Amino acid sequence: MFEKVPLSAASDRPLWQRPFGLLVLMAIAMPLAFSTWSALLNNFVIEVANFDGSDIGLLHTVREIPGFLSFLVIFVIIFIREQVLGLLSLVLLGAATAVTAWFPTLGGILMITLLSSIGFHYYETVNQSVQLQWLKKDRAPQALGWLTAVGSASTLVIYVLIVMTWEGLGLSYNFVFLVSGLLTVALAFFALFAYPQYESETPQIKKMVLRKRYWLYYALTFMAGARRQIFVVFAGFMMVERFGFDVHHLTGLYLINLIANMIFAPFIGQIVARFGEQRTLLVEYIGLVLVFLAYGGIYFFGWGVMLAMVLYVVDHLLFSMALAMKTYFQKIADPADIAPTAAVAFTINHIAAVFLPVVLGLLWLYSPAIVFMMAAGGAAISFCLALLIPRHPVKGYETRLQNPLAAPAE
Repeated sequence: MFEKVPLSAASDRPLWQRPFGLLVLMAIAMPLAFSTWSALLNNFVIEVANFDGSDIGLLHTVREIPGFLSFLVIFVIIFIREQVLGLLSLVLLGAATAVTAWFPTLGGILMITLLSSIGFHYYETVNQSVQLQWLKKDRAPQALGWLTAVGSASTLVIYVLIVMTWEGLGLSYNFVFLVSGLLTVALAFFALFAYPQYESETPQIKKMVLRKRYWLYYALTFMAGARRQIFVVFAGFMMVERFGFDVHHLTGLYLINLIANMIFAPFIGQIVARFGEQRTLLVEYIGLVLVFLAYGGIYFFGWGVMLAMVLYVVDHLLFSMALAMKTYFQKIADPADIAPTAAVAFTINHIAAVFLPVVLGLLWLYSPAIVFMMAAGGAAISFCLALLIPRHPVKGYETRLQNPLAAPAE
């Protein structure tokens, strides 16, 4: 049904129809649905469904269940090619986002969120895998930085439209969810039929892969997932609950994030290429420690909304430096391990995500500041782990605990 083209022959295709062109199109399509959902979520659940901190924690726990089960992708790609699975997952994400406002109850929102989450997490798992398979190691940091910038630009267009038209045109949640979701569906179907099926030079292992020598990557992935959940669930919720942000206010803050990301993201790839994964991650983690401590200070000392907005932007910029984890793994991995390890890593990343939102949602009712103090502690642990990354990691020299002259590990 689909034309199959080896990666080595992809350069014969028109520029837009090459593997990087498909990655760019996917980077445009996914945020149209997911970022719109993220921008409207806090206001939607508070205004329409009367959510409190425990409800939002439960919602995000349900949302992360598919992420925890991402390892099942390994078994799905036995029957469906990774490229096709990624695009079908985009279709599911877009379709579920489109009908979100049709289910304005706790149960309905949980159900539709679960469906969109399956699409999002399966797409992200496959996308990370094909990125590392299709991009050459010497170009991967810069290419990943540009893909991050492209995704930010896609989101920027949506957010500008929301900010400019939400109040002026009296837009409804249903209209915005519907349009953004259907745009993602349309782009995914176009990509499904307009591009050939690219075949990696190294066939991927289609079974669970857990290798002892990847332990540091697994540990960093676990801590990143736990820390990220606190930001995703509670930072935006704080802006609405504590400072009374409306949809256009919160989306305006997201716009500032996106513009900063579009400017900064391409340089992150250059930073990683020049200074290495370890130094990049150390800067990210020490920055996150300071940011989360300052978030806690907002509650301890009553600091104002301007500081909260600055912290929110800095937080996003620091998180974008996490692409160094991808290139670290690419350098130490067996090429055949990329797809199964991407799936396993997503599961590891979401272990904490399954229970943290609901538990911390209850703690939030008692003390929001403590929630952010815990995030600072998680960032500090990540900093300690990153000290073990070699300056030039390769297969056989995955951590500083090893002899760099040792033979490559199997």
